Amino acid sequence: QVQLVESGGGSVQAGGSLRLSCAASGRTFSGYYMGWFRQAPGKEREFVAAISWGGGVIYYADSVQGRFTISRDNAKNLVYLQMNSLEPEDTAVYYCAADSSLTDVRKPKDPGPNYWGQGTQVTVSS
Repeated sequence: QVQLVESGGGSVQAGGSLRLSCAASGRTFSGYYMGWFRQAPGKEREFVAAISWGGGVIYYADSVQGRFTISRDNAKNLVYLQMNSLEPEDTAVYYCAADSSLTDVRKPKDPGPNYWGQGTQVTVSS
């Protein structure tokens, strides 16, 4: 089992920045691919970013490419999502996820990642 806890959410004005953190505990963190997803009210959960266990392979959704940066610190069992140039459309609950498959960690469902955090709210005002 892997337990994931997100932090760092909050409210910010458009153009601002936030950094989300995800603390992992349980099984060996470095063996897992990590991902970030988000879900806005009335919308389905969507993929945001993913990173391989070594950090050498990274994926971003087109909507965040160039504005968000995913990174991880395996020694501290942490994964980060640096979000810059935030837009009101980025408002959502952000979830951290983990899976042993780089394919599944980029899919919100069917089957999606095995492990999920509880989510942290990000609100961007115009």
